[in-house]
Amino acid sequence: MKRIFEVDPWHVISHELVPTDKRLQESMTSIGNGYMGMRGMFEEHYSNDTLKGIYLGGVWYPDKTRVGWWKNGYPAYFGKVINAVNFIKINLTIDGDQVDLAKDEISDFTLDLDMHTGILHRSFIVNKNGKRIQFDIDRFVSVAQKELFDVHYNVHNLSEEPVQIGFISQIDADVFNEDANYDEQFWQVLDKSHAVTGGSMIAETKPNDFGTPRFTLGMQMLHKTELQGANAPETEKAVTNIFRGTLAPDETTTFEKRVIVVTSRDYEDVPALRNGLAQISEQVTAQSYADLRQAHADLWAKRWELADVAIGGDDAAQQGIRFNLFQLFSTYYGEDSRLNLGPKGFTGEKYGGATYWDTEAFGVPFYLSLAKPKVTENLLEYRYNQLDGAYHNAQMQGLDGALFPMVTFNGIECHNEWEITFEEIHRNGSMAYAIFNYTRYTGDDTYLKTKGIDVLTGISRFWADRVHFSERKQQYMIHGVTGPNEYENNVNNNWYTNFMARWTLEYTLASLKLVDADKREALGISAAELAKWQDIVDRMYFPHDDDLGIFVQNDTYLDKDLKPVSSIPVDQRPINQNWSWDKILRSPYIKQADVLQGIYYFMDDFTHDQKKANFDFYEPLTVHESSLSPAVHAILAADLHYEDKAVEMYARTARLDLDNYNNDTVDGLHITSMTGSWLAIVQGFAGMRVRDDTLSFAPFVPKQWEHYQFHVNFRGRLLKVTVDQQGSTVDLISGKPLTIELNGQPVALTSPVTA
Repeated sequence: MKRIFEVDPWHVISHELVPTDKRLQESMTSIGNGYMGMRGMFEEHYSNDTLKGIYLGGVWYPDKTRVGWWKNGYPAYFGKVINAVNFIKINLTIDGDQVDLAKDEISDFTLDLDMHTGILHRSFIVNKNGKRIQFDIDRFVSVAQKELFDVHYNVHNLSEEPVQIGFISQIDADVFNEDANYDEQFWQVLDKSHAVTGGSMIAETKPNDFGTPRFTLGMQMLHKTELQGANAPETEKAVTNIFRGTLAPDETTTFEKRVIVVTSRDYEDVPALRNGLAQISEQVTAQSYADLRQAHADLWAKRWELADVAIGGDDAAQQGIRFNLFQLFSTYYGEDSRLNLGPKGFTGEKYGGATYWDTEAFGVPFYLSLAKPKVTENLLEYRYNQLDGAYHNAQMQGLDGALFPMVTFNGIECHNEWEITFEEIHRNGSMAYAIFNYTRYTGDDTYLKTKGIDVLTGISRFWADRVHFSERKQQYMIHGVTGPNEYENNVNNNWYTNFMARWTLEYTLASLKLVDADKREALGISAAELAKWQDIVDRMYFPHDDDLGIFVQNDTYLDKDLKPVSSIPVDQRPINQNWSWDKILRSPYIKQADVLQGIYYFMDDFTHDQKKANFDFYEPLTVHESSLSPAVHAILAADLHYEDKAVEMYARTARLDLDNYNNDTVDGLHITSMTGSWLAIVQGFAGMRVRDDTLSFAPFVPKQWEHYQFHVNFRGRLLKVTVDQQGSTVDLISGKPLTIELNGQPVALTSPVTA
């Protein structure tokens, strides 16, 4: 497998600029701070293939749905993240000629994402017009000042004669999205101002036909340099500053561009936005570059103190987990309850950038262990605040209750593929599971009894209306669905969907007993409704095969030509890029964990023999062409003591993007599935579970590793878990004494130790 970056524990680094790999490099060197982020494209002009992408948390546009035919219930628009105004743009000139790394002769190229500090470094020497100029460039989006983007150039004249250096710095609203239905531009310039050394722009998303909010964006660019400012031409969509100067042989100069970025998400009107922009700009202007950089790096260091997973003996595994943690925290760190985990984060446009069920399935257990409980509660509140939209979605399908969307920014479904919008209703089960998981892990049922119960009731009402009763079998069924395996559409009785529907109803019935009478009355649940839910729980149908001892994925799955994935020629993988959709749907191949997803959710509710039979049957049929797939299989394989398979699946989830396993990282990173590498270690190799309010571990260390170590938060305590070839220890770093279970034995953690 070709790797375009070197294996390094703390860096994503390359010393080659390969045009055919440019988009891959851009995806893998994306940076963000939860508020905004961008791909690792160059600031300066690059005439070869590139995807310039800058994205702002919570800023989106309702792009008109574009389909060949319309079906009742279709979302009217496909909500998507939009490419922000290009505020990082800087073109370089040498003796008046534009620098273009796609055409110019360059040497000594380095591209280096330092994950410990969150700084992207780039350096190269341009050989142009007989002159040799070295550029060293550092870029970051501050985690200390969320509205700040900073890029710093160090320019060194390596020539034996003087050279004129020019910087053309812009805020440019002439941007497009690649992932847009109608090739439209989404930004209109409201106002701009220009001075010799800086400038500002106010832009607004264009009107839409769907009544969704428009977003206003304010940007102020500030420059610090000894180069001389020059008058710049005015253009309709850009604010431009030009700086020039002459460097003597062996002389060095610096150029810094700071941009303050604010949006209408945080200000009630344009005057307030302008005022906020001015205030933050004034604060930032008063600070040195060194101070801004250090404040940013210090906060990243604090994040790593808690979140780092240290692996000994396998640098590729070490790099993979740190890369995923870095990108996850660059996307979401819990500061803003209005935001969520976009599947591409700030790294690309695919999937629209909206929220998927991935958050509840994979993000919640990750943040439960690595952040304060409030962060996960914010994720749950995000869904609670969109409950009205979920009721709307169900009504659009002619159903009662609440159907949470597959894709959303505001709670309204905005995905325009019928097999997902209409059929992938299993997502509702993950909304309920997240509430259960949060309550089980924290031991706090306050959210469940005050807000979570509203969500559970809405979902349960949906399931009760979506099932139908088979008179022939005297059981409840769910027809016409797509399970987690998206390589089968419109199937009947997907085991996982039926299982999650029954479990949700059962969990809701149990939870209703915990809430007070006033709350139950407010929910308006009748005795007849409760009886109906219980009847569905008691008589739900599940496809099963006694001979194989497995839960059958859906009613007709076993009628397929069940050949293992190993029978597919290598040059036909991945099948989603080589086969027709018709051929995929008729095949037995599974995109991601389906039956196994349900077993993963409730590991302790299934026997060893049940887990083994289902894993042994389904894993050989799984192509793992969903980024969510390897983690579930790694955890189940570890539980079954299939060490080699667990390590294989860990490697796949940890290095999915770094090694471009599915040949699609050019579109952006798989942010939500990056949680899987952490889960594979902590829930897989370390066997972490919560059983009857007790935290337990059953660790092993892979043969090729020397050791691994991680931290977890649990009910007000911070624990450090260390596992090596000699055994395992769990230390209490902070918090009250706690008794845990380690390898089946109780262990009392009585006093904190030094971290």
